[in-house]
Amino acid sequence: MAAIRTEITEIITGLAMLGFRDLDEALLVRPMSVVNLTTEHYERLDAARQAGSHTREFETAWENGRIFARADDGLRGRPPWTVEWKGPHKPPGYEQVPADLRVDHVYLVSCKYGSSILHNVSPSHLFDRSLAERRVERGSDWFLTTAPQAYQAFYEACLFDTQVGGTPAAVADLDKPDRLALKAALPKRGRLPETSQRAYEDFSMAVATASAERWRTSLRTARERESMLWRLLRLQAAPYFVLGATTSGDPLRYRVGTPWDFRSRYEVRSFDAWPEAAGQPMVRWQADVVERPAIAPASPEAPRLPEAPQVFSIEGHVEIRWTHGRFSGAPEAKVHLDTHPHQVPGYFPLS
Repeated sequence: MAAIRTEITEIITGLAMLGFRDLDEALLVRPMSVVNLTTEHYERLDAARQAGSHTREFETAWENGRIFARADDGLRGRPPWTVEWKGPHKPPGYEQVPADLRVDHVYLVSCKYGSSILHNVSPSHLFDRSLAERRVERGSDWFLTTAPQAYQAFYEACLFDTQVGGTPAAVADLDKPDRLALKAALPKRGRLPETSQRAYEDFSMAVATASAERWRTSLRTARERESMLWRLLRLQAAPYFVLGATTSGDPLRYRVGTPWDFRSRYEVRSFDAWPEAAGQPMVRWQADVVERPAIAPASPEAPRLPEAPQVFSIEGHVEIRWTHGRFSGAPEAKVHLDTHPHQVPGYFPLS
């Protein structure tokens, strides 16, 4: 079952597109044009509305849906026939477009609230394959691949500080029970014991440095760097919409363009990645994009000097960490967008 906050942000966004006078009227009518909802969904929404515990989410989702219904890039005031809520389903395969709603079988809408994450993938999928080829990986450990010596030193420091016994001498030989025992002996949050903390900082920088280097090495040509940025920003062959809010609660409403849209207006000048000292392995990334000059119509007047093209910087970072805490689960790479989406080339705010 989806969390109530997710149901509010997604379902209320769809209800707001239908032209009801206000939110309470929409919840009272329970329109059949919103597909895949049950009586239980509406009852949970009613209870949350009465409790007043998610007032901001209700209001923001309702306003997002209303603006999409009237936006020039959206429905332009035309009430939709159907709004399909995808709900907590499991897709049959890898989905390129992170859509939560489908309007009239055409408009795809992603409801993104309080998250700056673009991707959550395996490190090799990002740093080695540039998000181009997705495949199941078994038996590989990114930490062993990129920083085996620093990883081993960190492991030995943890054994020294925790005095956990019965574990193998090499970190590569840890099995699941060993990992769980070591994880339980370490602090869940915050700093590690002194010896382990120093080793962890060295380990983190080693992983980040090797990851950034592999990423840069995989992007040798301008075409590869351009394609990498398209995939990072999740530009797809068809446009879709993002309606949501930032981590601070500010509304987000924009259309995600296609690679064709991007290339017709922008040129990628550079893409760079570098390691950063942080509480965990972290790689910063930045793409510099320049706006292509507009083609002006012929004029009998004296030609003007061309204006300097506008340059945009798109910034983000990647967190590399275990999926279930220290030494537990496979390493994952969480790609964050640090630039406000309304300032990102290829994302077009709704008017």
